[in-house]
Amino acid sequence: MKSEKLEWLADNPLYTKRFATYVGKRCREASVHSIAKELHLDWHTVKELDKEYMRELLAKAGTPAPEAIGIDEISIRKGHTYRIVVSDLIRERPIWFGGTDRSESSMEEFYEWLGPKKSKRIRLAVMDMWKPFRKVTQSRAPQASILFDKFHVLRHLGDALDKVRKAEYARVSGKERRFIKGQKYNLLSRKENLSSNGRKTLKDLLAANKRLNTAYILKESFGQLWDYEREGWARRFFENWRNSLKWQRLKPYEKFAEMIERHWDGIAAYCKPENKVSLGFVEGLNNKIRVIQRRAYGIRDEEYLRLKILTCMLPP
Repeated sequence: MKSEKLEWLADNPLYTKRFATYVGKRCREASVHSIAKELHLDWHTVKELDKEYMRELLAKAGTPAPEAIGIDEISIRKGHTYRIVVSDLIRERPIWFGGTDRSESSMEEFYEWLGPKKSKRIRLAVMDMWKPFRKVTQSRAPQASILFDKFHVLRHLGDALDKVRKAEYARVSGKERRFIKGQKYNLLSRKENLSSNGRKTLKDLLAANKRLNTAYILKESFGQLWDYEREGWARRFFENWRNSLKWQRLKPYEKFAEMIERHWDGIAAYCKPENKVSLGFVEGLNNKIRVIQRRAYGIRDEEYLRLKILTCMLPP
């Protein structure tokens, strides 16, 4: 007796490849649970068909050989459980998901997977200021420029502003406190993202508290650092920004400025024309990953999460 492989059948012999493709495309827009309900299928069947579709997408996308990479970590569950996500910043797609934490050994796994030949092609690596990522990249891809991600740097500045807010809340009393209470979101958000009511309460707060007003203006202006095309101009801007901290009694900002000084090379690298990559891509990918995790209510099948992340930027 001879068995014959039929090309039009999916890995699950009860369904055709065309149907698996249809299910996979629908699962890009909605949860497995809702698609299973819509198509009157078992939840596990839908998930396996979706997996098959995503593996096919990855196979068609081919093996990556990136010149510019973005390195970031994501939390996959509570309790500081992390995985590393590496993206091709030129093709704007994630290419690797793995490791068991944020350690050097987990970062090494990516370069083992990529191989020494392709690692030597990398000319730029964008990451946060996490030492293990930097150390392994400098060892495995020494020719690559290290660039610290703008959004991670600004997040540190946001943390500094929040510390100032807490200190001011503890310092003042009575009626002055009502301006500060519950203002964390308004202080840390971009003005264009605030509602008209949010803008009004922020305006009242900044008028009522001089120190928070100064801290807010300094926070808003710092993003200008990435607009310069020459390191000398960027350096002059930073020195002026740091000098404006004198006499302001903003300790968290002073510590932030010290951190920038220690990591200056990885920030100034963006001034070089060859390093002008889309810094917003990694942040956009993080938002997409959060949507994937929310939609799946915390995916327990890690292989499924890996496939979801690696295919989320690929065309259907």
